Amino acid sequence: MLNYMYALLESEARLAAAALGLDPGIGFLHVDTHARDSLACDLMEPIRPRVDAFLLDWITAQPLRREWFFEQRDGSCRLMAPFATRLSESSPARRQLVAPIAEWVSKVLWSTFKNGRKWMSAPTHLTQSKRRDAKGKPRPPSLSLPHPPHLCRTCGKNVDRNCERCSSCRQVISTKTLIKAAEKGRLLSHLPEATAKRIAGRRKHAAAIRAWKPSDLPEWLREETYRRDIQPKLASVKLPVLMAAMGISKPYATNIRNGKRLPHPRHWLTIAQLTGVSKNSGY
Repeated sequence: MLNYMYALLESEARLAAAALGLDPGIGFLHVDTHARDSLACDLMEPIRPRVDAFLLDWITAQPLRREWFFEQRDGSCRLMAPFATRLSESSPARRQLVAPIAEWVSKVLWSTFKNGRKWMSAPTHLTQSKRRDAKGKPRPPSLSLPHPPHLCRTCGKNVDRNCERCSSCRQVISTKTLIKAAEKGRLLSHLPEATAKRIAGRRKHAAAIRAWKPSDLPEWLREETYRRDIQPKLASVKLPVLMAAMGISKPYATNIRNGKRLPHPRHWLTIAQLTGVSKNSGY
């Protein structure tokens, strides 16, 4: 994959050198051989970090599909045509990156000419910088390498950019997470500390019921009054407030607020105060 991207970059460097009248085979950093164009490899060097960073960001952030590659009998791995086409879409960005480097090399070489050519300057066929400067036009915006396809980390399907997995994989993972959380909760609930806490809560609740007397309840506050006047107003009371006032758990407080559970009469007066219902409320 990296070699293919280097091959695309080398082709752009070779074309840039040829467009400026330079021989792609005569290099400065790389030794001249018959198997490569040394000058094209020289022009590639400043761009290699950009290509490496693009590839590293891709393989660390997104998975690769199995159907993008084909392993031959000799062990070499080839890129399939759809994937090679996708990688080739970044050629305009690489062309824009290598163009100013090729023109800079041309300018350095052009400055060594003598015999009355110092008044001339190196051409800028690739970036058209001289023409833009003469017309007073700004430089065009720089192109960026295209974003890699956003794939599901589990099955490899295309997903939205803000999602890591498709809906099917998210459902499976959520189910597994809930099962593990339930198993962990069951284990924690059987620990000695949790058991002692439950026993203490039950004893406290039983003691509070024994200490409460029906005569402590006001005459106007009856079950009918609670269901008709207090229960509908519980929707405006926040769960933390209801839990703290009654000293109950969150699930129990949720059922009371939704009307699924009728609280003990010893709590009716507290709930009436939370909802603002009193004897003088006109009920």
